[in-house]
Amino acid sequence: MHFPAFLQLIKPPDCSVYMKERDEENVLSLYPEEAQNTDKLSQKSIPAQVFLNYFFAINYHIQNSGTTAPGQLPILHEQRPELTDQDLEAIKKLLLNSWSTEYALRATAELGDEEYMRNALHWTFPQAYYAVYAGLQAFLYTRGLRTNNEGWVLREAGRLVVKNAYPRAIGFYASGHYDDFNVHRLPLAHYKPGLQIAGKELEAQSQIGQFLRTTRRMKAKAVRQAVQANLATAIRSSKTGDVLQKFGPQHWQQLTWRMGYTTVFDLMARLRISSTHREIARFVQAEIDFKLFHESLLQIVGYLNGIHECFVAQAMGLQKYEEYVQELPAYLQRSFVEARLQQQIKPLLGKEDFNLGQAA
Repeated sequence: MHFPAFLQLIKPPDCSVYMKERDEENVLSLYPEEAQNTDKLSQKSIPAQVFLNYFFAINYHIQNSGTTAPGQLPILHEQRPELTDQDLEAIKKLLLNSWSTEYALRATAELGDEEYMRNALHWTFPQAYYAVYAGLQAFLYTRGLRTNNEGWVLREAGRLVVKNAYPRAIGFYASGHYDDFNVHRLPLAHYKPGLQIAGKELEAQSQIGQFLRTTRRMKAKAVRQAVQANLATAIRSSKTGDVLQKFGPQHWQQLTWRMGYTTVFDLMARLRISSTHREIARFVQAEIDFKLFHESLLQIVGYLNGIHECFVAQAMGLQKYEEYVQELPAYLQRSFVEARLQQQIKPLLGKEDFNLGQAA
């Protein structure tokens, strides 16, 4: 299915950079003097601090991109697809899942207690991801992709990111084979990221670039494990016919097509950390700013959900979308859902024409 570019977007230069993958625990600084201060940060806190840096950097990049105003949110310059009553009910259910999960995420912030937020990571991490994922599903349902297969959903989202279907703030992505990754639309991503919270765009892009490469590397390993565990799909030695245990570049290249592109949605998927995994315990014990972490996640979730709600409202028709919002359960009445409708969606879709400037 072909998706034309969104009207308001100006196509950014396709800047590709490459840097060999590094472990998250071995993040290097943009500033030489920072190495002298590394010992002051508890070694057990470094992975958690890096993870916080990544999501703060994404939010920093979004907030400083100029794509958060209502007039900069996306709409499709094409005829709305016809949706049946059954389609509308399915989309409404997905939206309600998204909003209910975002509501729960926001409820944690209302307590305002640092210690509570620390221990709430067991559920706030997956809440942040699934709030976005359900909204993404609702949007893709309006475009004809009606599946609960997470891999398909993320691959289609990646395809749309590459085709400039999203604002430039989240238009970045990674491609390429294992250990030969390219980062696109982040021209400063080749700089080595540091352990400090991003205070300028260079730092934000370097950290996002590192996050993309690390995530793509993990994704490649997961694909290899799945492929090699299946005797029907496993790559075998051309000499012995045995299932390969060690991969070279030529073997990794055979798997790249299965990975799709690595985008902001794959980065959000990194939040799916089970409470039984050692990673969550590592985060809870770390000395980081949990309130800042939570605030960053909330703003990212709100931004991504707002975009998908614009897509869905356009597909449903503004009147039907508004009627549905008015029918929501009491806990969602006069909430962030209504706020985004009034402040973002109606100013955009309520216009008689949507000519916000042709995207290149």
